[in-house]
Amino acid sequence: MKNTCSLILAAGTGTRMFTNKPKVLMEVVFKPMIHWVIDSVACAGIRDICTVCGYRHKELEDYFERNNINTEVIIQSEQKGTAHAVFMAKSYLEKNLEKEVLILAGDAPFINSETIKKSFKLHVKLGNDATVISAELNNPFGYGRIVRDKNTREIIAIVEQKDATAEVSGIHEVNSGLYWFKVKSLLDILPKINNYNNQNEFYLPDAIKLLIRNAKKVGSYSVDDETIILGANTKAQLNKLNEIAIKKRLDQLMAEGVDIPLKDGIIISTEVKFGRDVRVLPGSVIYGRTSIGSNCTIGPNVLIKNCFIRDNTDVQCGCYEDQTLG
Repeated sequence: MKNTCSLILAAGTGTRMFTNKPKVLMEVVFKPMIHWVIDSVACAGIRDICTVCGYRHKELEDYFERNNINTEVIIQSEQKGTAHAVFMAKSYLEKNLEKEVLILAGDAPFINSETIKKSFKLHVKLGNDATVISAELNNPFGYGRIVRDKNTREIIAIVEQKDATAEVSGIHEVNSGLYWFKVKSLLDILPKINNYNNQNEFYLPDAIKLLIRNAKKVGSYSVDDETIILGANTKAQLNKLNEIAIKKRLDQLMAEGVDIPLKDGIIISTEVKFGRDVRVLPGSVIYGRTSIGSNCTIGPNVLIKNCFIRDNTDVQCGCYEDQTLG
């Protein structure tokens, strides 16, 4: 994607996760949430990626290095809100002044390359200064609400949950935390964002309100699948993301011909490769750089990591790591 760059916000402490890790390193099907996000950005064709890190940032930097992830790193030493995080990346944005920037949350792993491409196409087609990726949620609690003019249906504001009135809380269209901005327009407006709110934080959604006040063009791209925008602030929410990812992965594998008679206890990461006529039985956990040949039966009750499994092999009951089997 030409004339694009991306900024991933990943400085959160994960207080409600009760973990010593940076929140974005918490895993969904054995893969850190931020790795899911970076893979989708790269798959969409955006090569210029910057990540704003904060809490225990050295762990994130080490992870990027170990996994050959190409991203510039900016440090947000104090977490003062999403707009403050973007402001910390001012030098990066100034280097990309003529581009469109995609801003994403590092803890929303299900954003996909198709959504990124389609939202960018709309953003450019309409000549927007900013495009918000939104969704309609049955239970919008916790998300910023998209407030629209009752007559024109144009966006007039994004209001965070903690600042929402009863009327605004009744709105079901929410801000995903994912945006396209013209870099020039964003840099013009960033210094004008204040922290006059209940959290005393600098909110990036306030950039939308200020752009509108300055007669800039703001639009939205709505996703049909609400799972695309889901993030995790608690272990319960992380569990929900894992449930969704596991189901999608198993459905995908069955559509591709893998025989899974019963899904109970089966977890298979996205890196695992399958040959033809493979059967996977309950209790099978398969992840890492694992390749399974044709005419194999896997399970029941196995854990397989980074293994090469030859054709016509049955693997049952045990733990296998960094092995060639069959």
